[in-house]
Amino acid sequence: MENRPQVLIACSERVRHGYLPPEELTRLEQVADWAWFACEGGNIYQASEDAEAIAQLAQELAGVDALVVCHGAPRVNAAVLEASPRLRFIGELEGDRFATRIDLDAAWARGIRTVDTTNGSSYPVAEWALALTLIAMRNAGALFRRILDRNTQDRSTMQPMAGMLTGKRVGLIGGGHMGRRLMKLLRPFEVELWVHDPYLSQELSEALGFLLTSLDNVMSQCDAIICVAPLTPQTEGMIGQRELELIPSGAVLVNVSRGPIFDSAALIERLKRGDIAAGFDVFDPEPIPADSEIIDLPNVFLTPHFSGRVGDEYPHFFRLMVDELERFFAGHQTYFDLTPRAQANRRGDQPG
Repeated sequence: MENRPQVLIACSERVRHGYLPPEELTRLEQVADWAWFACEGGNIYQASEDAEAIAQLAQELAGVDALVVCHGAPRVNAAVLEASPRLRFIGELEGDRFATRIDLDAAWARGIRTVDTTNGSSYPVAEWALALTLIAMRNAGALFRRILDRNTQDRSTMQPMAGMLTGKRVGLIGGGHMGRRLMKLLRPFEVELWVHDPYLSQELSEALGFLLTSLDNVMSQCDAIICVAPLTPQTEGMIGQRELELIPSGAVLVNVSRGPIFDSAALIERLKRGDIAAGFDVFDPEPIPADSEIIDLPNVFLTPHFSGRVGDEYPHFFRLMVDELERFFAGHQTYFDLTPRAQANRRGDQPG
């Protein structure tokens, strides 16, 4: 039993009781012993910088092989790592892949595997991206507005109407976890996939069967344009008036990632022309102002940034983390590594 891996989970009480399903803890116990380090501070995106908490974490890590961090955890800095000679694995449960709780360079210098399962929320969002695309392809939001107005007999089509998704050319802005899950969901529709993502390798495009291309090509030559890119310094405001003017009449525009990727004023002006249909789960600002023009546009279907919520008792992050720990302790490669390429993406650096 002394040789069993030791796992420490550093998180707030809310995460301990709201993110860690008992059945997944039982599954973890099949491969490792685990303990909880209760800590409070920071938020979803930021680690606690409390010096006392950091020192306590370093003390707790003596003899620990794997550390899992989430909301409330102090920053895992170089000093913490120096005091943790057995540590071989650090996992971030949910941090929007910014890794603010982990000094990645210090971890990599010590040969520590770093993974992030924030993509646990990406998979339901990918499903909703497909749903919004189907809704927008037939401008069903406009027809629903008629029903809300008690006009239940008029089933005439409303322009723009792109029609069926099957066989269309779909352009994805972003090809990360969410984008790749969406690719799988789109396969039964026999679409032609174009993807803009400067951080993807050409080998991946060949293996998964999509065309890696420019943002201008996606915006100007696709029947459906779906934004699944992360919000970074590189993508903020990336789609403005020039890019929106490239969208051909009759196309569909969907955004399930982050509102600030679009210039909201330019977006509304483009939509007001009425020749394209759209579906948005996100907008800038959020919540959408009650007097925003976008609410009244008949060619737009809106949801309130809810697509990552699926009604399950627990989110799916820890299930993916236990999967990763099982792989790691069995000597396999992990799936969701934080790498220098991922770090460059989030910082908005030029891809290497």
